[in-house]
Amino acid sequence: MALATSKGASSSSSSFTGQSKNFDVFLSFRGEDTRRGFISYLYDALCQRGIHTFIDDKLPRGEEISAELLKIIENSMMSIIVFSENYASSTWCLDELTKIIECRKNNQLVRPVFYNVDPSEVRRQKGKFGEVLTNHEKKFNESKVRRWREALHEAANLSGWDYKKSFSEAELVQIIVEDILKSNLNQMPLHVAKYPIGINSRVKDLQLLLDRESNDVCVIGIYGLGGVGKTTTAKALYNKIFNHFKVRIFLEHVREMSETNEGIIRLQEKLLFEILGVKDLKVCNISKGTNMINKSLFQKKVFIVLDDVDKLNLIEKLLGNYDLFAPGSRIIITTRDKHLLATSGKGYSTYEVKELDDDEALVLFSMHAFQKSTPKEDYSKLANHFIYYAQGLPLALEIIGTTLFGRAKPYWESALEKYEKILDKNIQNVLQISYEGLEQVEQIIFLDITFFFKGLDREYVEAMLDSCNLHPNIGIQRLIEKCLVTIDQFDKLWMHDLIQQMGREIVRQESPQLLGTRSRLWCYEDAFEVLTKNKGSDKIRGIVLRSLEPTKLQLEAKCLEKMENLKFLIIDNVEICGSLDYLPNDLRLLEWRGCTLSSLPSNFHPQKLIALNMPQSRVILDKLFKV
Repeated sequence: MALATSKGASSSSSSFTGQSKNFDVFLSFRGEDTRRGFISYLYDALCQRGIHTFIDDKLPRGEEISAELLKIIENSMMSIIVFSENYASSTWCLDELTKIIECRKNNQLVRPVFYNVDPSEVRRQKGKFGEVLTNHEKKFNESKVRRWREALHEAANLSGWDYKKSFSEAELVQIIVEDILKSNLNQMPLHVAKYPIGINSRVKDLQLLLDRESNDVCVIGIYGLGGVGKTTTAKALYNKIFNHFKVRIFLEHVREMSETNEGIIRLQEKLLFEILGVKDLKVCNISKGTNMINKSLFQKKVFIVLDDVDKLNLIEKLLGNYDLFAPGSRIIITTRDKHLLATSGKGYSTYEVKELDDDEALVLFSMHAFQKSTPKEDYSKLANHFIYYAQGLPLALEIIGTTLFGRAKPYWESALEKYEKILDKNIQNVLQISYEGLEQVEQIIFLDITFFFKGLDREYVEAMLDSCNLHPNIGIQRLIEKCLVTIDQFDKLWMHDLIQQMGREIVRQESPQLLGTRSRLWCYEDAFEVLTKNKGSDKIRGIVLRSLEPTKLQLEAKCLEKMENLKFLIIDNVEICGSLDYLPNDLRLLEWRGCTLSSLPSNFHPQKLIALNMPQSRVILDKLFKV
């Protein structure tokens, strides 16, 4: 794994509480012996070389080591134990040590430093170590002290560093840092997922695309909608093949960090650090950074993953001319935009990460909701409702499953009712990134399809939106490339249910309280209130008024008077009583199934109307379209 950079000596400890960060190195030490000298020098040196290091010098000490700290040890790639004279006198240190040795069984790297103590004293628990442990036996149960003794013995037998007075602390610090940089620390695999369900088959597909025996420079764009598992898949692929490359880099959060020039420069500096191992190398400007990367990677066989890329020029700024890489190089780009690489003028392949199938979705949801691969029997029916709701989107299955874990049935039932109305904010935030990356006209097209045209013929929808001067041929194609919209074999427009719910939530947030100032209304209760209470405004672009049962609606004509920009009016199973003299002439779509009117108002001259669907009325169409 590539070493993460650290911004300063205080950042690691302050970021501990409530965070789930992983660290390259965990430092275990006795504060009163080493904090103000050796440990502070070692910590600063590690951070300066970009080794993300955890130090717990600001945590309150109690009788028991905290669960959060145990988790930090577990998630660190390497632990360094600094054995000093009073190390064993701290039960907190001994508990840390026990956890570290336990993690070593899961292939965590562990290295001891013997600071002014003889390794044999630690190994055999003689001298000061022996005295302290004998005292511990008087205060703690036998099994606990035995575990401490065993951990000390095992740790002291490991290869490490023995501080001798023959060289300085500064020299020892330098030796430790250089040894760590040369160690297998940067060969550790990336964390993929807690439950990587469905990942293996996707990785196999990608390995076939990569064709590692080929001597070409291979570029693959991994695309798919937000939350579908692009990054997870890329990490699993990275873990499979990174050992075949001397230069291997997984660069995360590219889109997020590249919003400013300073952010792009930071990404370039991080890349250069990963290539050269020089932490203090500074980039003056983006162009210089690209040139430095080109020179550093010239004729090198590399494996580089750029994760979450939304603009082609970012690839150019971060990789330069990758035709100059050595044969056999592999480049992976994860993106929400299928078309991203198409304009690069270079050869590439694409791979779409699809949603999980029903069996995979059931297992992933169950692992998060029940911590086993199948639901509890009495929860099975409810679980199936949530799986249907998530439509195979891993992000939704994980978030919802985790939220429901350990909850009683009434909570599940209430949560299902809520989710069907309002999307979980964490899912919303991830999905909405794709929407925010659209041009304004594309956003309008997306929301119109979300509310009015899902499941309809593409040609019909394009005609409708073209009449609104939205250039839908281009716009809909961009939505397809952004994985927000799909086209089926019958040329109909579709979108994932949660993408549709995300769009509806965007419109709800336009005006959470004032319904009449939202741009689109689709919920029957909302449309009913706006129409019956005359709350409409010129903000409203379209209304859907559908009832499950035939309904008579006492409608005053003036309710439509303020809706000068109304383009789409869809009414179903609702009989409206009263005059409709205020139907706006700017309508493009009037769909009114079940309308019993024999004619429309004489002052209704919708010359821009594209579609009129009133199958039960006797409307004289010639009159409507007479110029």
